[in-house]
Amino acid sequence: MVVWLARDTHANRYVALKVNIADSSLRETSILKALSAPPSSSSLAHPGYGLVPHLLDEFKVDGPNGTHTCYTVAPAQSNLRDVSFSRLFPLDVARALSYRLVQAVAYVHSEGYAHGDIHLRNILVRLPLTFDDLSVKELYKKYGEPETVPISRCDGQPLTPNVPAEAVKELWLGKHAKDFTLSDTHLTLSDFGEAFSPAFQTKLGRQCCTPFAFRAPEATFEPEAPLSYPSDIWSLATAIWDIVGMQSIFSTDSWEEDDVLSQHIDVLGPMPSDWWQRWEGKLKFFDESGHSTEYHKKNKWYPLDQSFETQVQKWRRGVADEMQDDEKTAFLNMMRQMLMFRPEERLTVKQVLESAWMVKWALPEYQRS
Repeated sequence: MVVWLARDTHANRYVALKVNIADSSLRETSILKALSAPPSSSSLAHPGYGLVPHLLDEFKVDGPNGTHTCYTVAPAQSNLRDVSFSRLFPLDVARALSYRLVQAVAYVHSEGYAHGDIHLRNILVRLPLTFDDLSVKELYKKYGEPETVPISRCDGQPLTPNVPAEAVKELWLGKHAKDFTLSDTHLTLSDFGEAFSPAFQTKLGRQCCTPFAFRAPEATFEPEAPLSYPSDIWSLATAIWDIVGMQSIFSTDSWEEDDVLSQHIDVLGPMPSDWWQRWEGKLKFFDESGHSTEYHKKNKWYPLDQSFETQVQKWRRGVADEMQDDEKTAFLNMMRQMLMFRPEERLTVKQVLESAWMVKWALPEYQRS
């Protein structure tokens, strides 16, 4: 999929124009229609209703590669991963962002859908309301004119007619995490391409496309079992950790799923025995007696409390913005209950909103924003 910033001259506003791969089905638009439909009295009252993309338009375009399904939604500054790379959000901002994210997921679940791919690249920061007031000329003056780069084939052969001669570089509309204030915490939970309705659709574990660092373990160990809302809760926990900390709770650098599975054990403790027995890759990390191999000793991750110290507190302490002991305890209790190995043992999204950290620390900052 390609996303363009466009100007809707009829509505006199900017839009994100999403162009799908030619001749492919796009389930996302049907889900967005359902989530952004004129709200009933119950969904209107739900604070998460405004935290998902609202479908503005949908149409098809014929091109040299086939027919493309296109749709438009409101544009965004950037995703949370790009703005927070190697940077910390102020703690009050991290709390408010976390609360809004949980509210967004709560709304999606209340409408009968699981998102299926929650991580920071799919969480967008909204643009200020004044953005639409910019003319195209003023937009270019503020953010720069489009930059293009030529496209060439690796083998040196001429481009085929269906390949464009140049590509347009991505436009940066955001700012860095350290510069965020509470007024910048209005977000959109985006990218519903992996979303599904557990009551009406069967999405098996083996069909999960979420990156390993954020993927619920039942997708691996129960590949023929249907996924449901608890898989979102696992991914939601990893996203909240990313918002609060400097480093992810599980490695985002590993291309090997087994490496991440070993980190689950390091951080959270032993996995269920039946999963352990089925884990074919465990001998890379543990011998027959369950003791760490030399490879594992060199690459072992810390238990949850110590991971929080090294991935969150140590960095926050450097800017005098760390969690105090009572907040830390509440946060880690919430994490433990969201990251239970067995999906049926995890908190529901409603219970996450009712957890001590959300109520005592995240909610007040959300209300201030």
